Amino acid sequence: MSAVTDRLPAFPWDKLEPYKATAAAHPDGIVDLSVGTPVDPVPELIQKALVAAADSPGYPTVWGTPELRDALTGWVERRLGAREITHRHVLPIVGSKELVAWLPTQLGLGPGDKVAYPRLAYPTYEVGARLARADHVAYDDPTDLDPTDLKLLWLNSPSNPTGRVLSVAELARIVAWAREHGILVFSDECYLELGWEADPVSVLHPEVCGGSYEGIVSVHSLSKRSNLAGYRAAFLAGDPAVLGDLLQIRKHGGMMTSAPTQAAVVAALADDNHVREQRERYTARRTALREALRAHGFRIEHSEASLYLWATRDESCWATVAHLADLGILVAPGDFYGPAGENFVRVALTATDERVAAAVARLAR
Repeated sequence: MSAVTDRLPAFPWDKLEPYKATAAAHPDGIVDLSVGTPVDPVPELIQKALVAAADSPGYPTVWGTPELRDALTGWVERRLGAREITHRHVLPIVGSKELVAWLPTQLGLGPGDKVAYPRLAYPTYEVGARLARADHVAYDDPTDLDPTDLKLLWLNSPSNPTGRVLSVAELARIVAWAREHGILVFSDECYLELGWEADPVSVLHPEVCGGSYEGIVSVHSLSKRSNLAGYRAAFLAGDPAVLGDLLQIRKHGGMMTSAPTQAAVVAALADDNHVREQRERYTARRTALREALRAHGFRIEHSEASLYLWATRDESCWATVAHLADLGILVAPGDFYGPAGENFVRVALTATDERVAAAVARLAR
């Protein structure tokens, strides 16, 4: 086992524990804006669908029920603007982090192959490359990379942590470049339904991909838009040749979404009202925190989408973390997402209205 763990970086969240203890000692309790885990209730219609499918004694299928695949294809066409999506174009997965961590291995990548991801990025992109013993490289603009041996290109729009959104023109340019060089593109679009000052677009949109899904796959999650982080519900959409191979590999590995969760996803994707209601909650929290941080001396960069504010006081991120911990507020240091984030912190919107109000009051003192 040590041979595997030795390939991995130190788990970054362990470094935050002393600051969490400081924040928790605040007389009014901690306001945890660090991890970004949903706190609002799972919508009742989704809970009912889960319960109704609770009597599921048999093994579920990796590809999912026909009803699930119908729900996935319908949502991809309705919400992403994709065309002619069939069951072969979709694949359920056991939460998106599992996919990110194990995708290079499942693609058969290894030493000498390269995996690329944004300069500021979710750490699991690098972890996935390390688990496969592949090389990894961070980029500002992927088209500036040397395409030699580059086998997997991760896009992330809206970005975690910055909230930056890539335009249709940027996405189309990157997809065209990747196709020219035979590079597989996976686009992490888990925050696509959470655009505030921008309207995020999928790589599957015809204006980006030209109506062809060759060499591109998008990654979607129900964790944030439907408060289903505890259900581990996510899916892929795109190139059927890529998804067909992944389906076979995942069958061998037993990587299947539970039957009750599959039923819950069908219900979640059929209803847009709960998504709209959750957006309204996050909009109010975002407005309150953004104004309070600015009044406290922070500058907010990007953050036009996703569930985070990318904030700085132009000092070490750890100095900012310590300052806010003294106020009982816990945030994520920007260097968790790469050295380029060393002067920023990521502030999550995923706290209750009461806890957000507490943070706003403390920042005003």
